[in-house]
Amino acid sequence: MIVDERTLEEMLSEPSEGTREVLARTKGDFLVLGAGGKMGPTLAMMLRRATSGRKVFAVSRYSDRQVKARIEERGIETIEADLLDESAYDDLPNVPNVFFLAGMKFGVTGNQPLTWAMNVHVPALVARRYGRSRIVALSTGNVYPFTPVDGSGSRAEDAPCPVGEYAQSCLGRERMFEYFSQVHGTAATLIRLNYANEPRYGILVDLTSKILHDEPIDVTMGFVNVIWQGDANNCIAQSLSIATCPPAILNVAGPEVIRVRDLAMRIGRRLGKEPRFASQEAATALLSDSSSCVERFGPPATPLDEMIAHIVDWVVAGKTVLNKPTKYDVRDGKF
Repeated sequence: MIVDERTLEEMLSEPSEGTREVLARTKGDFLVLGAGGKMGPTLAMMLRRATSGRKVFAVSRYSDRQVKARIEERGIETIEADLLDESAYDDLPNVPNVFFLAGMKFGVTGNQPLTWAMNVHVPALVARRYGRSRIVALSTGNVYPFTPVDGSGSRAEDAPCPVGEYAQSCLGRERMFEYFSQVHGTAATLIRLNYANEPRYGILVDLTSKILHDEPIDVTMGFVNVIWQGDANNCIAQSLSIATCPPAILNVAGPEVIRVRDLAMRIGRRLGKEPRFASQEAATALLSDSSSCVERFGPPATPLDEMIAHIVDWVVAGKTVLNKPTKYDVRDGKF
C-alpha cells in the first residue's frame, strides 16, 4: 500500500532507464511551466532524479502550498508566476528545455474567455518567449474525433476534429506552438494524452468513487485508454528526443482499448461491490492509438491490475483525492 503523498510521488517520478539515457544526452537545464497541477510536480521530480548537475525550474501560481513545499524538498527551484501576466516572462530563466503543462479544462462552460486565454493565448506567449528552446507541450486526445470502438483509435496523422470549446481551444494551443515553431525554427513535441491515472485522480478514481457510493455508471462512452501517470511522465520526458520543426505529434495513452463496463467490474471485485450501469454503449468513443509511442519508448511498465490495486486501496483508505473528475464520459464537449 502507498502510505502517503510523498511515497506516491516517489513512485510516480521514478525515471526509467530510457528516460535517464535520453536526458543524459540532453544538454542544459529544464523548465516546467504549470508545475503545480496534476502532472507537473511528479514530472519535475522525475527530471530532477534523472539528471545531476543541472537545474530544474518549476513555475506555477502554487495555490497549494504543500505541493510547492514537496517540490522544493526534491531540490527543484520553484518560481511563482501567473502565465497570463505578460510581464512575468521577463523574469523567467533562459533554459534550452521547456515542458509546458499549463491549461484549463474544468469549468470551461460559462467561462469560455478564460479557457481560450489559458489554452491559446498563454501558449503563444510561451512559444514566443522560448523560441530558441526545445519545447514539449501537453495537449489532449480530445482534439480527435470519436472513432469506432472496434478499432485502435486515432493516430497522430489523423485530422483533428475537436468537439466543444475545450477541445477546440486545445487545438488552438497546438496551432500556436506550430505557428511559432515555423517563425523561430523551434523544435517541439505535442503530446496528445488520454488518460493518465494515479490514486488522486483519473478514470479509475472516478469509477471507484461511483461504485463505493452506489452511483450508476453511464457506459455510453463505453471504451477508453488508461495509462499510469508514472509511465506517462516517462514518455513525456523522453519525447524531448523526438522534438522537431514542425512539431512532432505523439499519442501518449494506454496501448489497449478497454471496455468501461469490464474496468468497473474489475474495480468492483476488489471493492467487493457490484457496479450499477446505465445506458447503452455507443458505437464510437474517444480513443487514441499509441502504437508509435510504444515503438519508440516501449510499453507502459505498470499493468492495469496493479493500477487498479494502488488506486482502489488509496481511495478506500480515505486518502487525498483531487476531486477533479475526468468527465471522460462527456460526448458533447461541454466540460
